[in-house]
Amino acid sequence: MTSTSAAVRLVVCGTDTDVGKTVVSALLVQGLNAIYWKPVQSGLEEGGDRERVVKLIDLPSDRWIPETYAFQAAVSPHWAAELEDSHVDPKRLSLPSTGTTPLVVETAGGLHVPLNRSWQQIDQLQHWMLPVVLVARSGLGTLNHTLLSLEALRNRRIPVIGLILNGPAHADNPRTLAEIGDVPVLAHLPPLNPLNAEALRNEWRKQELGPKFGSFANRLNTR
Repeated sequence: MTSTSAAVRLVVCGTDTDVGKTVVSALLVQGLNAIYWKPVQSGLEEGGDRERVVKLIDLPSDRWIPETYAFQAAVSPHWAAELEDSHVDPKRLSLPSTGTTPLVVETAGGLHVPLNRSWQQIDQLQHWMLPVVLVARSGLGTLNHTLLSLEALRNRRIPVIGLILNGPAHADNPRTLAEIGDVPVLAHLPPLNPLNAEALRNEWRKQELGPKFGSFANRLNTR
């Protein structure tokens, strides 16, 4: 595990649904000794993504923050809220204070997923203006989804730390995304079997994520 001298606060976003945001969030929470927060959760089977992170890396209760909104239905947050006669109010999504402890925020779905019918996920990201780690699939279809997501983030001037790719290795996609997207590929997570805390710890070390995020924290300190 790696501690950084700055309180790194970042958001884990995905290019689509089921690209591996929760596994990457667990990787970063464990590696950075961070606090985990998923402010909006839709789909509470097996406790939702927060419970998956807690179980995956045995995260103690002082290292996670309860969801601001948690809805039963595994659909877009705006609709999940409506099914429960509720409404996601962006004013309730203020970033928590974590002192000197890093914070990893996991979003619900992709950038343009509606949180309500007039406020999308990317609107919330622009309001927070935290740096983003963008999670993408490694294989076929990732170029279009990832490049569109990067363009959307840059159009809003939302900072991007880099990409983390999930899935089997691809011979060209990492290079193409780095070159055309003008963004570093921080890591590529292969399918992990078993998927557990030790496997994530090994990938953190193997892919030298500690030094990469340490360098990012040092840049924060010099601002």
